[in-house]
Amino acid sequence: MLDIIEEAAFRDRSYVFSDRVAAGRLLARKLADLTLGKAVVFAIPAGGVPVAAQVAGALRLPLDLVIVRKIQIPWSSEAGFGALAPDGKVILNEPLVQRLGLSKNEITSQIAKTRTTLEQREALFRSNRPYGDLQGLEAIVVDDGLASGFTMLAALRFLKKCGSDKIIVAVPTGLLDTIQLIRREVEMVVCLNVRQRRPFAVAAAYRNWYDVTDSEVLTILQKFQSLSSKAKDGDSAPPG
Repeated sequence: MLDIIEEAAFRDRSYVFSDRVAAGRLLARKLADLTLGKAVVFAIPAGGVPVAAQVAGALRLPLDLVIVRKIQIPWSSEAGFGALAPDGKVILNEPLVQRLGLSKNEITSQIAKTRTTLEQREALFRSNRPYGDLQGLEAIVVDDGLASGFTMLAALRFLKKCGSDKIIVAVPTGLLDTIQLIRREVEMVVCLNVRQRRPFAVAAAYRNWYDVTDSEVLTILQKFQSLSSKAKDGDSAPPG
């Protein structure tokens, strides 16, 4: 297993990226130095889509989405106690569940709400297309950052079930403890801005941080598909 690939000058720094697009371009440059086989870039929506579009465009790779969702804490829409994968597989942060004192009914209710949202996103962003067999393909899984890592874990384990032979996680920023956890699941992790200090917030890596809307995701995907259709001309550029 390879070590974490990072940008040493960005270690433990805040606000190193102007926005997700700029971070995606830098991430693409780092990935361009690697030897890649036949690969597909999978974005985790919503925040991972602007980043992944830059990566896929620069590397001239197909772009897809892997729809995973954090299972929200009942009283906090910002924090989660686990994640749900496209096949319905649930991953719980058991130590956090115990600390929060969540009841079985609360857990079941939050999973059901998350499943509804996930199904809506599958219909909106992927038109309920099957993921298909990824055997013989490398998967580059992109998000805008790694905090707890549970949504990423859900994505990785799902893509392994789909048959991907090699998985690379590529993110602009991440908490070192989480990166080390994710490394056990994949071939390598590429993270430009590795940070060790807690509390950790993905947003602290970006000077311009905002919630990516569904309409923005759809616009990026449509623009990417339009540019991809012209890629044979050799003059297409990643959406930005």
